[in-house]
Amino acid sequence: MSFNSFGRIFTVTTWGESHGPALGATVDGCPPGIPLSESMLQPFLDRRAPGRSKMTTQRQEADVVRILSGVFDGRTTGTPIQLMIENTDQRSRDYGDIAQAFRPGHADITYWQKYGIRDYRGGGRSSARETAARVAAGGVARAVLAQLAGSLTITGYMIQMGELTAERARFDLSEIDRNDFFLPDAAAVPAWTDYLTRIRKEQDSVGAIVEVLIRGTPPGLGAPVYAKLDTDLAAAMMSINAVKGVEIGEGMAAGRLRGTDNADEIRMGPNGPEYLSNHAGGILGGISTGQDIVVRFSVKPTSSILTPRRSIDQSGAEIEVVTKGRHDPCVGIRAVPVAEAMAACVLLDHLLLDRAQTGGVRGRIG
Repeated sequence: MSFNSFGRIFTVTTWGESHGPALGATVDGCPPGIPLSESMLQPFLDRRAPGRSKMTTQRQEADVVRILSGVFDGRTTGTPIQLMIENTDQRSRDYGDIAQAFRPGHADITYWQKYGIRDYRGGGRSSARETAARVAAGGVARAVLAQLAGSLTITGYMIQMGELTAERARFDLSEIDRNDFFLPDAAAVPAWTDYLTRIRKEQDSVGAIVEVLIRGTPPGLGAPVYAKLDTDLAAAMMSINAVKGVEIGEGMAAGRLRGTDNADEIRMGPNGPEYLSNHAGGILGGISTGQDIVVRFSVKPTSSILTPRRSIDQSGAEIEVVTKGRHDPCVGIRAVPVAEAMAACVLLDHLLLDRAQTGGVRGRIG
């Protein structure tokens, strides 16, 4: 099995390669009667699309999404929704020199070791191009969430790029879409621009840390053991290309805390329980508390760079590899809308799971 699908009730299967004629997703389990159109999905694709900023790859893809099935008269029918995005700006010749070579830090070598065949043109399925299909599917999930959990919002942004970090005291979420970095710290943008410009000129790349803030999640989503909400969110983020670490709430920093510092104390408010802190990141025992859910992940530097790197080829000969083509100097930038999409898919899946199991029944407090 190749495991190109995720989700339990709201399921997504992505298909296609970086340099094939098209890629896309098959979305199943979507409730019927949800308003949905291509124009509703396109803004999400536009945020992830390449070539929209000098800070990302200059591959020019319109990323126009088409809905081929599952929608009638502007509403979902409850049948599988087929989404397609055509590839229009492939330059496969850029990869001719690495047809037999393995790029250090890239999935080339493991794909070859596992399958004995690989699409070296941009990496095939291991290319970040595959994430366009996830963003389209995430747009479907958001359309359903808007109907079933209207107060829920999902906001992704960068908090670190290489040596540079955003200043939380200056965070303004309204600034995220006003700069090239999905950065909520407007004052930091000039320094980030200069830094990444220098990295690009040095023919290098740099890693990043992305944070996703989910507000308005109803309490009670998730299951205690094998379907924990944080487990599925972590798996979804880890499945994004180049992600090497995921944490929820306090995350790895919790290992330095005492119980008196880490426990989120509770008081009774006029509308129910109120937490005095949020070290847990909005999830306890795998189940949402109703607080903000905070997910954070690190993205490694782009493996495809122009600086020569030592490697081997398929014959075992030692070589130096230079990767030509158009690549992101910081892949973390375009990971932001992908992370939002994956969060939307996971949250909708858990909302539908909870509705199926409990019917919305909740234990009363107060």
